[in-house]
Amino acid sequence: MTTVNAYLTFNGNCEAAFDFYKSVFGGEFPHVGRFGEMPPQEGMPPIPEADKNKIMHMSLPISEETIIMGSDTLDVFGDDYKLGNNFSLSISPETIDEADAIFTALSADGEVKMAMEITFWSSYFGMLVDKFGINWMINLRLDQD
Repeated sequence: MTTVNAYLTFNGNCEAAFDFYKSVFGGEFPHVGRFGEMPPQEGMPPIPEADKNKIMHMSLPISEETIIMGSDTLDVFGDDYKLGNNFSLSISPETIDEADAIFTALSADGEVKMAMEITFWSSYFGMLVDKFGINWMINLRLDQD
C-alpha cells in the first residue's frame, strides 16, 4: 500500500525540533543521518565543515502508518528555505512502475527538482513541485525485505 507522510525542512534546528516532537509523541528515532556521513556525490560541492553535523535525514514513527521525517537545509546545495514552504508530502510507493507513474502525473505542468534515480541510501527517489506549488518526494526503498 502506498503511504503518505509529512517531510519537514529546517534551517539548522531539525534535531532540536525532532527532540521536541519525541517529547510530545514518544518513540525512538530509527535513524539519524548527518551530512558529514554522506559520501561525495559527482557534480555536488563538498559539505562545509560547519554543516557536517546538521541533519541530512531523521524520522520519528508516530503510529504504525504515520512517520514524520525531516532534514536541515544547506546553502551549499542552493536550498531556498522559506518558513511556510518548508515541508513536503512524502509518497512511499510499492514498485518502480508505481513510483514513476506518480512522479510523472504529479510533475505535469510543475517543476522537477530531482528526477527519479537510485540513491546512495538505497532508494529510488525524486522530488518535485506540482503545478499548485506543493512540494512532493517520491521514495521507494530498494532494500526492503
